[in-house]
Amino acid sequence: MEYSVPMKELPQTERPRERLLTVGASQLSNRELLAILIKCGTQELSVLGLADRILVEFSSLRELSGATWEELTTVRGIGKAKAAELLAALELGRRAADSSFEVRDAISKPEDAARLVMSEMRLLDREHFVVLMLNTKHKVMAKKTISIGHLDAALVHPRELFKDAIRRSSAAVVLVHNHPSGDPTPSRDDMAVTKRLCEAGSLLGIQVLDHLVVGDNQFVSLKEQGMM
Repeated sequence: MEYSVPMKELPQTERPRERLLTVGASQLSNRELLAILIKCGTQELSVLGLADRILVEFSSLRELSGATWEELTTVRGIGKAKAAELLAALELGRRAADSSFEVRDAISKPEDAARLVMSEMRLLDREHFVVLMLNTKHKVMAKKTISIGHLDAALVHPRELFKDAIRRSSAAVVLVHNHPSGDPTPSRDDMAVTKRLCEAGSLLGIQVLDHLVVGDNQFVSLKEQGMM
């Protein structure tokens, strides 16, 4: 029923905005948070139903976060205004996530990059592939997780890795991924992916400075090991 029932006809305890004020934003589902952002539904769908439609069209929050204005407005019920509001909210989220990297010292050696990610990545139980985006002075402007899961060429695509680097006018990047086993010894896949991404970066004019493999409080630099 909530797909078509107007928000004002839902019980107070089921309305996303009221729930946010009562229990806090962290307790709301993705659909409820989206419903608050898009504010109203259509003649055929409630705002919660429209939020569900968006989540179906974009199969993950990561996919939604990378959506363009044109892609958002292809969703039936999402016009120019709603698309603009969603894009603004998603961009603020990205900037908040990156804000801790805005005033870092320049990365001049592998230890500098490892220090930024070690505490976060050393105990992860799945492989995370992360890119650090640097300006011309090699200061870290942003950090982004590109993939989660077993590292292979299919998961780490140059298009996804360099899309944000291009958008931010990055001069260089440092690649980082973890080994859940705790052993940072690079594998054949690690070296193959590194070679592919270095070649792509060279074509785009974005230097791949290094690729770090993080283990349990230890790391290996492929650059220092002569593997790139």
